[in-house]
Amino acid sequence: MGTRRVPREERGNRESSEVPRSHMPKRRVVFPNRRGQDSSSHCHASPSPFSQRQPRQVTPRTFSIASEVYSVLLRIEVQSVQLAQPVLPSRRSYSAAETGLAQGTRARCICRIRLANALSIEGDYQGSISALECGYVCATEVCFPELQMFFATSILHVRLMQWDDDNLVEQAVNRCNQIWESIAPDKRRQCPGLLFYNELLHIFYRLRLCDYKNAAPHVDNLDAAMKIDMQQTQRIQELVKELNTLDQSLSRSDLHYRDRTALSKKQTMIQEQLQNMTGLSSIGQESLQPVYFGNVRRIIGDKLQLAPPPIDGEWLPKSAVYALVDLIVVVFGRPKGLFKECAKRIQSGMNIIQDELLKLGITDGVREVDLQHSSIWMAGVYLMLLIQFLENKVAIELTRAEFVEAQEALVQMKNWFMRFPTILQACECIFEMLRGQYAHSVGCYHEAAFHFIEAVKLTDSKSMQAMCQVYAAVSYICIGDAESSSQALDLIGPVYGVMDSFVGVREKTGVLFAYGLLLMKQQDLQEARNRLARGLQLTHTYLGNLQFVSQYLTILGSLALALHDTVQAREILRSSLTLAKKLYDIPTQIWVLSVLTALYKELGERGNEMENAEYQNKKLEDLQRRLANAHASIYHIEIIDKVRLEVHQLNDLDIKRAMADPTMGVNLDIPESIGLSAPLSAPSSSRLVDIDTRRRGKRRI
Repeated sequence: MGTRRVPREERGNRESSEVPRSHMPKRRVVFPNRRGQDSSSHCHASPSPFSQRQPRQVTPRTFSIASEVYSVLLRIEVQSVQLAQPVLPSRRSYSAAETGLAQGTRARCICRIRLANALSIEGDYQGSISALECGYVCATEVCFPELQMFFATSILHVRLMQWDDDNLVEQAVNRCNQIWESIAPDKRRQCPGLLFYNELLHIFYRLRLCDYKNAAPHVDNLDAAMKIDMQQTQRIQELVKELNTLDQSLSRSDLHYRDRTALSKKQTMIQEQLQNMTGLSSIGQESLQPVYFGNVRRIIGDKLQLAPPPIDGEWLPKSAVYALVDLIVVVFGRPKGLFKECAKRIQSGMNIIQDELLKLGITDGVREVDLQHSSIWMAGVYLMLLIQFLENKVAIELTRAEFVEAQEALVQMKNWFMRFPTILQACECIFEMLRGQYAHSVGCYHEAAFHFIEAVKLTDSKSMQAMCQVYAAVSYICIGDAESSSQALDLIGPVYGVMDSFVGVREKTGVLFAYGLLLMKQQDLQEARNRLARGLQLTHTYLGNLQFVSQYLTILGSLALALHDTVQAREILRSSLTLAKKLYDIPTQIWVLSVLTALYKELGERGNEMENAEYQNKKLEDLQRRLANAHASIYHIEIIDKVRLEVHQLNDLDIKRAMADPTMGVNLDIPESIGLSAPLSAPSSSRLVDIDTRRRGKRRI
C-alpha cells in the first residue's frame, strides 16, 4: 500500500492550523478577471477620486482606476479568507466596500468577480454564484453585453462544478446563448477568449449529459476558432519581427533622410496593423504591460483575451486552451475510432505542455517541492492536462492491442505522479483504474479487479466509483467461478439500484452491459437479452462509442445464437465484425469470429465455417504474440502488481508548499470511454466487454 496519502483527520488539522485555507480548495473554480490573474492575487493601489462620482461614459482608464480602488478593499477580504482568520466577516466587509463606492458600477463588477473567487475557494458555491449574479446585474445596468457574457459564463462555470439542479444548469446555459446572440457579429469577433470559454463550457455540459450529438457542433466551432487564432498569432509574430527589424534600421545614424522617411511610414503602417489585430495601441513600447502566469513572461500575441479592454483578461493562457482543445478533439474522436487524428492531437497537445513546463523550469528530475511558489498553479494546470493526454493514449493503445505502447504511457504517468504526488493527487484514482484496464486487457483478471476496487477508494466521485465497481464486476465475471460471480453481483447490485440518479446515461449503459453479461452466465438468456438490448439502444443513441456498440452487438449475437435465432445472429455478428475491424480491435474481432464459427457450424455451412476458423486462428496468433511481448516486458509485473503506488512521503514543509496548489482535486470532468475484455479461454458469450465510462480510458480484449 502507498504511504503518500494523508489521513483525512490529519489533513483536516493541517488545513486549519498550518496551511492557508484559500490554498486548499476541494475544487477551485478559476474565473478570468480583467488582468488575466487569479483573483486571489494582491493588487496594490492608491485611493482614487473616482469613488466620488459616476461618469456617464466609463472609459477603460476610469474603469481601471475604479478597479484599483476596489482592489484595496478586496485585498483585505481575500487575505482574511487566505488566513482563515478574517478581521471582518467577508460579506460584511464587502457590503461596507460597496456602500462606500456605490456609484462605481463597473468597478463593482471587478469586486464581485474577486469575491466570487474568494468564496469558491472556501467551497461556498452558492455565495460565489450570488456574487456573480450581482456582477451580472451591474453589467446589465450599464448595457455592457460583453461584461454580461463574462458573468454569465462564470456563473455557468460554477453551476457545472456544483451541478445540484439540472434546471439551474440548463438555465445558465440558455442565458449564455441568449447573451452571445445579442452581441453583434463584428463585436463577437473581438471577443476570442469569451468564445473559447463559452464553447468549452457548453461542451463540458453536453458531455456530462452524454449528449455527444449536440456537443459536436461546439467542438467543430472550437477547433475552427483555434485554427483561425493560430494563423492570426503567427501573423502577429511575423509583424512584430518585421517591426523589430525596422527599429534596428531606423536606429542607424547614417540613414539617408529619404530612406528614413520611407521606413518610418512602413513602421507606422505595421503598428496600425498590429493595433487592429491585437487591440493594443503601443506594440513593443514600455507602456505595454506584460502578462504573467506563474513566473513566465509572455510575448505579444500570446494572450487569448476575453474581449477588448477593459475586459482584456483571460481564463487560461492561450497554450493551455490550445492543449485543452486538442484534448476535446481526442475525446470525441477516440470513441469513433479516429485513431490517426487522435494520435496527431495527442502529440500536439503534449508538445504544447512540454514546452510550457520547460518555461516553468520543470525539467527532468525537478519535483513539486523544487517549484517556486509562483509556478505551482500553472504547473498544476499543465500537469493535469498531460495526465489526460496520457490516459487517452493508454486507451487507444489498449483498444488496438498495442500493449507495450500502453505500458510505456502508464510508466510515464507513474513517473509524473511520483514527482508531483500532491499536485496530481486527484489523478491517483485514474492511474489505479488504468492499471486495472491494462491488467484486464492482458487477461490478469484477479489483478484487474484489485486495482478497480482500489480506484473506488481513491475518489469521492459517485460516478467514478460506480464505473470502477462495474469494471471490477466484469473482471470477476471473466474469472468464471461461482465465488467470482457472487462478488460481481455484490458490486453490480448497488449501482444498478441507483443508475437512474446519475446525470446522463454513461453509468446506466455500463451497468446494463455488466448485468446482462452476468445474467447470460447464469443462463437467464431472455432477461439478459432485454437488459442488453436496452443498453445498446442507449449507447447507440447517446454515446456513439463504436467499440462499446460492437461489443454489445457481439454479446447480443451470442444470445441470438443461444436462442436459435440464427437469422438475427448472422446479421448482428456481421455488423459487429465490421465495427471491430474499423477500430483495429483484435480481441473483439476474435470474439466475433468465434461466435460466427459456431453459427456456421450449427447451420451446416462447412465452407464458411472453415474459412472463418482459419481467419480466427490468424488473429488469435497475432494476439498471442502481442500478449507474449507484453508479459515479457520489464514493466508488466510492476503495472499489474497488487500493490498501490508508493510515493515519497513529504515532510510538513513539503506538504505545505505543494498543497498550496489550487489544482489539487480539480476534475475537468471530461468523459471518456473504457473497454474491458473477457478471458480467451472462456465461452464466446463471456469473451469480451467494453464499457463507456464517465471520464477514463478505454479497454477491451
